[in-house]
Amino acid sequence: MKIVADANIPFVKECFSSIGEVEAVPGLEITPAVVSDADCLLVRTVTPVDSGLLAESSVRFVGTVTTGFDHIDVDFVRGEDIGFASMQGSNANSVAEYVIAGLLEIAQKYNLGLEDKSIGVIGVGNIGRRVAEKAAAVGMKVCLNDPPLRRQSGDLKYLPIEELFDCDFITLHTPLTFEGVDKTYHLADEEFFRSLKAGCIFFNTSRGRVVETNALKAAIRGGGLKAVVLDVWEDEPDIDMELLEMVDIGTPHIAGHSLDGRVAGMITIYREACKYFGVESKFDVESFLPEPAVLRLKLNLRDVNEQDVLLEAVKKIYDIKEDDARLRRILDMSAVRKGEFFGRLRRDYPVRREFQNTRIMIADIRQRIADSKKITEKLKGIGFLLSKE
Repeated sequence: MKIVADANIPFVKECFSSIGEVEAVPGLEITPAVVSDADCLLVRTVTPVDSGLLAESSVRFVGTVTTGFDHIDVDFVRGEDIGFASMQGSNANSVAEYVIAGLLEIAQKYNLGLEDKSIGVIGVGNIGRRVAEKAAAVGMKVCLNDPPLRRQSGDLKYLPIEELFDCDFITLHTPLTFEGVDKTYHLADEEFFRSLKAGCIFFNTSRGRVVETNALKAAIRGGGLKAVVLDVWEDEPDIDMELLEMVDIGTPHIAGHSLDGRVAGMITIYREACKYFGVESKFDVESFLPEPAVLRLKLNLRDVNEQDVLLEAVKKIYDIKEDDARLRRILDMSAVRKGEFFGRLRRDYPVRREFQNTRIMIADIRQRIADSKKITEKLKGIGFLLSKE
């Protein structure tokens, strides 16, 4: 069996060689000629998969190590009886941790307390649900919007979008869809931003085209938004440089790029491929994840604001400002280099581990029993392991 795989999928050769011969190819170089005699194709978002790529190929199974799959012509794939699998939320925790890191950084920048602030989560799938859980764990009031889930479940906790417009924070976690009653293309348009509470703080980690770029820039210029955090952009990799200069935190579509999430996604696709081809799977996530750089972290609670403690812990594992600084280097580059640089930031992303790999040791826990209990619950709520000294 021949397997063509995006070379940027971690450990893909080591893993998939148990079921076939793996040819690792840069995602942008996966062409009809490359896949013509392949049985299995493994891609990321940079490779559009449609009739133009597959019509003359022998591909029988397509896997994408992404949660969204708007780069896949699913109707064509299924119409040709080709097996298909996506990550199914394997990187959901990675994105949720990114949002928590962004919330804490913005709160520090603007001297805000997150406790009792309201956050509207638009799209409550695998990612949105985890964001909601972590936001609630730090004491935020969470409001949910997901029209398909409301129709399917009848649960009134899924509010009409208009009931989220008065939230202090809004974060988008929808798929990208172009038609139907739940179309999300340019969901965040001029009317959307005009409807938000003055001073709202806006996050987008879903898909770039869910937001209308010019409408967002107008909302920032007009002072309607206090802060903006963007991980996704219209027209990637040729992102809007003016918008990058305007946002508080901008990153190159890497919210879901923790090593834990990427390996979990690869294993999800691997197991689906094994099932499809009728072979035994030999690996799991633990087969490839190395020991984390920070196994234990000691925190001292004496005379420290609990939100500062959360930020200190998070930054020891993931400093979102470093990703922001890396992307801003693009501003000084020539136009011809910008797109390639954006792609390289994603392709060569450094190892980032998730919070659950680190056990936090709390010092001075007897000094402030009530406060220490509260902060330990918040640390656990966003994913850390806890130990008393």
